Amino acid sequence: MTTDNKVGRPRIEITEDELHKIIGMVEIFCTQDEICSIYEISEQTLDRRLKEYGYANFGDFYKKHSGVGKQSLRRLQWNSAKDGSIPMQIWLGKQALGQSDKQITTGNHTITAFEVVADAD
Repeated sequence: MTTDNKVGRPRIEITEDELHKIIGMVEIFCTQDEICSIYEISEQTLDRRLKEYGYANFGDFYKKHSGVGKQSLRRLQWNSAKDGSIPMQIWLGKQALGQSDKQITTGNHTITAFEVVADAD
């Protein structure tokens, strides 16, 4: 970050290189608070600097760049399931296919079973 203003508080700039670092931070889901803490700036200053790069605010910036992180995480989960991770296969089945655990109580015993519900398609 550079400062140029000679009167009052120094102006805090975010360089192109720093902007790319901040994009990388958003891709791993760092929050605005965390980013501001690292750069020692306020949320308002971050919003103003992002506006200079064409974003409406941090929320707009976050929405645009966090998708890359989501895509990477999804790919890792998918690969884990393909590599045979039973817990990941079950979790993805619940998330993507609406599958669920089913608990059956008989007397004093509770049995948890994974229920696969056929798609209507």
